[in-house]
Amino acid sequence: MIGMSEEQQEQQEQQEVRDAEMKDAEKMKDAAEQKDADATEADVSETDLDQEEQEKQPMTGAGADGAASFTGGGAEKNGSVKLKIPEEEEEEEEVRFTGLNKEELLRVAGTPGWVWTRWVLLVLFWLGWVGMLAGAVLLILQAPRCRQIPDSSWWSDGTLYQIPNVQAFSDGHNLKGVEQKLDSLVLLKVKGLVLGPVHVAPPDDPMSLSFEEVSPDTGTLEQFKDLVQSAHRKGISVVLDLTPNYQGSSGPWFSNVSVTNVAERLKSALVYWLNEGVDGVQLAGVEHVASMVPSLWTDIRAIVQNGTGAESKKRVLIGVTEARSAEDVSGLLFSTGVDLLISNVLRPGNADATERAQSIQHLYSTQSQTRLAWSLGVGGHLASLGPALVRLHQLLLLTLPGTPVFNYGDEIGLTDEGTKFPKMLWDSDEQLTGTLQEEEEEEERLSCRRFFQTLSDLRRKRYSLQFGDFVLLFNSSSSLAYLRAWDQSERYLATFNWAEEEAELELKGEGLPQQAAVVLSTNSSSLPADERVDLAALRLGPGQAALLRFPYAG
Repeated sequence: MIGMSEEQQEQQEQQEVRDAEMKDAEKMKDAAEQKDADATEADVSETDLDQEEQEKQPMTGAGADGAASFTGGGAEKNGSVKLKIPEEEEEEEEVRFTGLNKEELLRVAGTPGWVWTRWVLLVLFWLGWVGMLAGAVLLILQAPRCRQIPDSSWWSDGTLYQIPNVQAFSDGHNLKGVEQKLDSLVLLKVKGLVLGPVHVAPPDDPMSLSFEEVSPDTGTLEQFKDLVQSAHRKGISVVLDLTPNYQGSSGPWFSNVSVTNVAERLKSALVYWLNEGVDGVQLAGVEHVASMVPSLWTDIRAIVQNGTGAESKKRVLIGVTEARSAEDVSGLLFSTGVDLLISNVLRPGNADATERAQSIQHLYSTQSQTRLAWSLGVGGHLASLGPALVRLHQLLLLTLPGTPVFNYGDEIGLTDEGTKFPKMLWDSDEQLTGTLQEEEEEEERLSCRRFFQTLSDLRRKRYSLQFGDFVLLFNSSSSLAYLRAWDQSERYLATFNWAEEEAELELKGEGLPQQAAVVLSTNSSSLPADERVDLAALRLGPGQAALLRFPYAG
């Protein structure tokens, strides 16, 4: 260094050495501080890790000896428990509403506003309750009165099924065979079985007549008793035909000379059979005995109709007559006093549909329908009037007001085949050989029986068909239509065409709708069930009948 003394130069060098040492010291200090900071940060991280590890450890808090372990300096050891309460939950608990206490509620409830509100709600409640009560009473008063169900006897509740010849009806050819076929009658909804005669009565021989003895040709007394008991268990009443001379040709009561004697003997026989459990008696030729021996006839009526024992069930007295006119039949109902009278009033003969309708209307208007019995003639079968019309006649008898009466086999279209008592055909008849014709005939019988079952069941279930009013709507020489209606029940229209060509019926009148639904038809292909038809132009095919329904309209 130029111009400086050695002493100055030495001082300057010393100063530079001191400066360098100071810089080195500062660097060393900074490095030490950095090292200390790193160490501190590492300690903190390790501490945090230890803390998390401890929180994951089981909260045992006990040593091997079962006691808690702590250090004297308060340091935390393994097993210590640390609870962390989130600050948010603490804040929520602090602001949670606990409700009003009793004093606060009483104080608020007594304020004028709440008192007024309670009174308003109370008044509104009672006003509403009284209003609903008044409305209900008003509806009851304004509602149409339900018509009272008329008093009726058991024979008005279903069909009567006649078996005049026991041998022809059953495979067993006796009363036991009839008992074995009772289930078939149950399926047909039969209410009463009219059986026989089965008593001993040689033709035209009043002296050999024995009312109280069962003919060996039909079975035994024990078989008869079993039949009656079995029928009662199945809900079927049994009416016994006690016509005296049922096999003879001199009349049902033999000759006029023997009427008194026969009628007197009949009285004791009636008591006997009623005590055996029969539910009624059928007698043919009632007009003769009623007119010839009126006092004895009065006794006969009293024994049957008034009962002879403690039996509360009413017994029926059925008369049979050859009378054809409605006026004669109505007169006999009054003069003989029988409960039902089977006649030929509906037998076609020379009468057309117009006369048939007039006969029905006359009997309905002059007699209680509980005394009307409908059949298509005394003896014989429906098929004798035409096999193609069997279903039509079934529909007619089962929809008229009164009691329908069928002969055995009418449900399957059994034909007379030149005899009064043709053999009944059953599903498992051994005489069938399996030919195509026989199979078709059997299918036709089954179809006919299903039609009968449906109608018979419907009649027992529907008030309008069982005891509803009868209203004639349309009739011509070959067509007929009438209404059956009861109170507010569903209405039924029965329509018929006996002609060999199509007929159109114009059904109009008060209470009739424009359309009605088909319940069933004798020809389901042209009038299927549930199809709606126009009543103003109802078309029926040749020999077709249909039952229609429509609801009560108020």
